[in-house]
Amino acid sequence: MIVEVKGLKKRYKKQLVLKGIDVQIESPQIIALVGPNGSGKTTMLNCMTNLLSITEGKIELLGKKYTDASLFYDVSYLQDNRILYGNLTGYDHLKFICTIQKLPLTKIKEVARRVGMESYLKKRVRNYSLGMKQHLLLAMAIINEPKLLLMDEPLNGLDPTSAINMRNILLELYKEGTTIIVSSHNLDEIDRLTNIIYFMKDGALLKESLQDFSTKNYIMTVNNPEKAKKILSEQKIPFTINNQNQLELEEKMIEIQTVINHLNQNDITIQDIENQKIGAERRYRELFEQELSS
Repeated sequence: MIVEVKGLKKRYKKQLVLKGIDVQIESPQIIALVGPNGSGKTTMLNCMTNLLSITEGKIELLGKKYTDASLFYDVSYLQDNRILYGNLTGYDHLKFICTIQKLPLTKIKEVARRVGMESYLKKRVRNYSLGMKQHLLLAMAIINEPKLLLMDEPLNGLDPTSAINMRNILLELYKEGTTIIVSSHNLDEIDRLTNIIYFMKDGALLKESLQDFSTKNYIMTVNNPEKAKKILSEQKIPFTINNQNQLELEEKMIEIQTVINHLNQNDITIQDIENQKIGAERRYRELFEQELSS
């Protein structure tokens, strides 16, 4: 068993933040942890890594009790950048980890190359941008090639290129046998990373498979949106209009070639069609409708 959490509860004074969490992971996979700020995601990860004491329950990682110090060599936790030291360089941080993990210093250049931070490895962290700090945190988390990797908002501050690189690295780690639990607000990236998601709501976990409710939307850019809207309405074809005045059509509700034919027959030029997967965001909207409307 890679992860076994049973009846995990965490109380802060009179407030019960985690209300009986259960998680079982038997084989390597990527799991997304999603929920609004304050829902308990970070608390759960901190409890699993023994940074917080638990009120009640059982936690075992890689077949060992979560307080077993030997887990330190096989489990990594990517936290936020407040754990970094501004006066130290990225190299200093990674050298410290190599020392306490008994790893050769040659691992530093390897991991720096893998995450793309070679050019600023020797710079002081106080001069790092937010994205550069995220790169360093990732390097610190994977330098020991962990069997289990826990990540708290690893995509914060990343530009699109860095986010894609991060995703590719996580997928590579998964293929190499690493189990990853990633907390993130970036629902588009979650759709690209995994189909397994735990929604954190009111201190409880709801496990979902995105395959059960994921769909694909067509995002269509046309030269005359107003005329296109009129034609689709007349044909009773369901659609919505996004903020960029593009047509959005849900794949399971329409036959895209029929839509294209209707528009072409009425002299409407289709400038672009994007196929967009909708999964995590759709389910998030269903579960947290009240939070979104408040």
